[in-house]
Amino acid sequence: MSTTEASEAIHPVDRVLPAGPMIAVGLQHVLVMYAGAIAVPLILGGALKLPKDQIAFLINADLFACGIATLIQCIGIWKFGIRMPVVMGVTFAGVGPMVAMANANLPITAIFGAVIAAGVFAVLVSPYFGKLVRYFPPLVTGTIITVIGITLLRVGVTWAIGGVPAVKDGASGQALAIVAIVLATILALNRWGRGFIANIAVLLGLVVGFAVALALGMVRFDGVAEAEWIAAVYPFRFGPPTFDFGAVISLCLVMVVVMVESTGMFLALGEICDRRVGSNDIGRGLAADGLGTIIGGIFNTFPYTSFSQNVGLVGITGVRSRWVVAVSGVILIALGLFPKMATVIASIPLPVLGGAGLCMFGMVAATGIKILARADFTARHNLLIVAVSIAVGMIPLMAPTFFNQAPKWLDAIVHSGITLAAICAVVLNAMFNGGRPAAAVEKELAAIAGSSADL
Repeated sequence: MSTTEASEAIHPVDRVLPAGPMIAVGLQHVLVMYAGAIAVPLILGGALKLPKDQIAFLINADLFACGIATLIQCIGIWKFGIRMPVVMGVTFAGVGPMVAMANANLPITAIFGAVIAAGVFAVLVSPYFGKLVRYFPPLVTGTIITVIGITLLRVGVTWAIGGVPAVKDGASGQALAIVAIVLATILALNRWGRGFIANIAVLLGLVVGFAVALALGMVRFDGVAEAEWIAAVYPFRFGPPTFDFGAVISLCLVMVVVMVESTGMFLALGEICDRRVGSNDIGRGLAADGLGTIIGGIFNTFPYTSFSQNVGLVGITGVRSRWVVAVSGVILIALGLFPKMATVIASIPLPVLGGAGLCMFGMVAATGIKILARADFTARHNLLIVAVSIAVGMIPLMAPTFFNQAPKWLDAIVHSGITLAAICAVVLNAMFNGGRPAAAVEKELAAIAGSSADL
């Protein structure tokens, strides 16, 4: 067999490309997911009122753990990793509950403890998750993701106005101008940009907003000069993890949502890559989500999932090699070792983040609505399930003191609208509809992930 024939015999997913294309496309994957990757540590760092150097460390730790989790998912270790072109990143599904933990004055070590416990939970249930998928049809997942988006929009609006202290006086003229410029840039690039440019519209919007804010004197580079150029990311920087029952339950529920989303993405990616994804493949992929989350908690960061925008990029570029995405993992690890760059990112003014946040978080809510459009609303009780679940999910958002009389160990659950909505949607769906055949639900999830992969 000739070299050409041998190369053609290898499936595109397993093919190793020349170094130039590998690095170029791998870097493109990193750029596509970068804004989403750094958003969560910025949100949580702000909610925990951490100083800039610690927020910078969270960013570094996030990128570093992203790279490790991506390598595990792409290359595979033992029973972990789907061995397909999957980029891992921190999930937005965990932001609401973790912000609620911060607002309930739980220490950051309790958040990391809950992350580790949720990762262990995901690893343990991953082989059996196919049997649970039937309880997460689009009616449930759409409701949960809609509430996630609505809840996160409060964060985006707070950023846009300049932070909590500025809420009383309203947004300044400068803040409004910055938000408008960032939003206009993102919208213009999505309207007239094509391919790669459209895919990094949020990142470019942040760059433009940062440049304008810099020109207006709104950027403070405190700590950048003192930050090291290169530094190691090490485990348990904030101390050994602690474990709060309510926080653990809350993030375990988040991981169930993450696994539902990942299942859909894996099935959609299988269609894009022309490789059948079976239950064993899904189990290995979900186990990698769990292992990545454990690694995240150990290295001072948060729960991990497969990034859908990168699934869309695989379809757009036609490059299906998992080794290309493995290169992305190496790049992410390298980026995680540069504290000075992370400190610059932590210097981005809140209104700049707010303009991007309104777009990103609104898109999360819109995606949830899009998923709900696939649900069967001919049965009136399905409308009732969505209505009650969203209403219950809005209680902590609209009335933060509503559950103040509840036992303290429930704080992380009852003060998270996302967790309440998830519990409500799952229980009501099981009560009214029971469980649908897993195969039918998997088919719907794949269709949803495939149709939204280009977002």
